[in-house]
Amino acid sequence: MRIESASPVAEWPTFALLAATYALFALGTTVLWTWSPVLAVAATAIAIAQHSSLQHEALHGHPLRNATLNHLLVFLPIGFFYPYLRFLDTHLAHHHDPILTDPYDDPESNYLDPAVWVRLPRWWQRILRANNTLAGRLLLGPLIGYLAFLRGDLRAIAAGDRRVLWSWVLHAIGLALVLGWLLVFGAMPVWAWLLSCYFGAALLKIRTFLEHRAHELPRARTVLIEDRGPLALLFLNNNLHVVHHMHPAVPWYRLPAMYRENKVHYLRRNDAYVYRSYGEIFRRHLLRAKDPVPHPVWPVWKGGEDH
Repeated sequence: MRIESASPVAEWPTFALLAATYALFALGTTVLWTWSPVLAVAATAIAIAQHSSLQHEALHGHPLRNATLNHLLVFLPIGFFYPYLRFLDTHLAHHHDPILTDPYDDPESNYLDPAVWVRLPRWWQRILRANNTLAGRLLLGPLIGYLAFLRGDLRAIAAGDRRVLWSWVLHAIGLALVLGWLLVFGAMPVWAWLLSCYFGAALLKIRTFLEHRAHELPRARTVLIEDRGPLALLFLNNNLHVVHHMHPAVPWYRLPAMYRENKVHYLRRNDAYVYRSYGEIFRRHLLRAKDPVPHPVWPVWKGGEDH
């Protein structure tokens, strides 16, 4: 396999996309609102989802070699929900592949410990089952995910975690700047921006819906979605997710070529956990759950060897 070369000092495709994303957000919250509120909300939601993908690039070291500058480029919480510093910490923890899908150790896992699942009220089990369909993830997922995240962070703050507290303080400062933009320059009302934030978060749920599956082997838990359409751009080629997990320092625009050149290797690596497109995922899972909420092989694989 080809060894990727060092990143350039500045990655101009990422800079260009970042500029276009901020421009779309500015357009959606100002001029577009006066023309068509529906179009404005849609455009702002797309900008918010794209911005989250660019935040993901920044925490992995792009588009500059200077981490502080990367963070400053994407710090503003135009999508409202998650503090960037918390996204950074939890996502980098998630990149330790042996813990992928672990109900306790993987911050991005949607699985529950079966022992916890059986103690949940029936009504909550039904909601979580619905959330395991793609339709449910789009409609309910942003709210369920945010409330669970917020509860965990409030507990951490109450326990004295200053890093988490500082993350939310910075988030509040960033929100004040975004609200200042809306109130001083924007035409879009705050309620419409919040609606755009929810729609943007829902778009991101398409990407995260089946990125990882429960499997005894860590290497086989991460998906490949061979989509090359607009969603692939919106998610910055994270549909080729096993390629990203194996090479997290590689910029988004190089992932497709790496996959094409070593397709057999990656399919062998993830035990052929592959979908041809996001269209296939919608057809198969819009109303049908992809897997159970309680982790189906927990804790059999815990601590096991990867082969």
